[in-house]
Amino acid sequence: MFIGHFAPAMVAATHPKAPGLGTLFVAGQLLDFGFFGLALTGIENFRITPGITKMVPLDLYDMPYTHSLLGSAVWAAGFALLIWLFTRNRTGALIGGAVVLSHWFLDLLVHAPDLTLTGSPPKLGFGLWNYPAIEMPLELAITFGALAFFIARTRAVSARSKYALGLLAVLLAVFQAANWFGPVPEAADAAMKATGLFAFSVAALAAWWAGKSRVLKQI
Repeated sequence: MFIGHFAPAMVAATHPKAPGLGTLFVAGQLLDFGFFGLALTGIENFRITPGITKMVPLDLYDMPYTHSLLGSAVWAAGFALLIWLFTRNRTGALIGGAVVLSHWFLDLLVHAPDLTLTGSPPKLGFGLWNYPAIEMPLELAITFGALAFFIARTRAVSARSKYALGLLAVLLAVFQAANWFGPVPEAADAAMKATGLFAFSVAALAAWWAGKSRVLKQI
């Protein structure tokens, strides 16, 4: 699951008290921001093992702080607290925290058993990465379905909205295509981790621009 993690962000952004779309895009990938950041310092670890699943060569054997359910809940609570401290918007804080936590449950669908509840076995994962004919259309459907929902529930306030939305859609498609069809990384090195962080950041910036160009429709 890559761009699928942004689907809850786009749906959540249609709530009147939700944080901005850019903030929610950060929330959707916050656990992976944390994972790659911790992996750069050696606190969490993964390796490249071609064939470990049919779609993804990542052996995610050590990620208790970001991809256990308990760890995910802590990150979600911390993100919610930050939103509340800056905005005093309790509902928006809860929405942001829920988007962070959604990451773990979406990963549960696709990961091989490498997720945990508290950082130790049992390891969990339904393994849709071994079933490309299911996972690929599912990820595209939830992502672009959520984008269509966001567009339907909002209206443009800037002539540049169509360009912002177009850029966001193209970036999501390109990032997912690279994830699926790009060359297999040779190693879980610093360059790979930095590339992941860069892609998440670019997507969040594009979402920020798209969100700034639209407002909720009055219902």
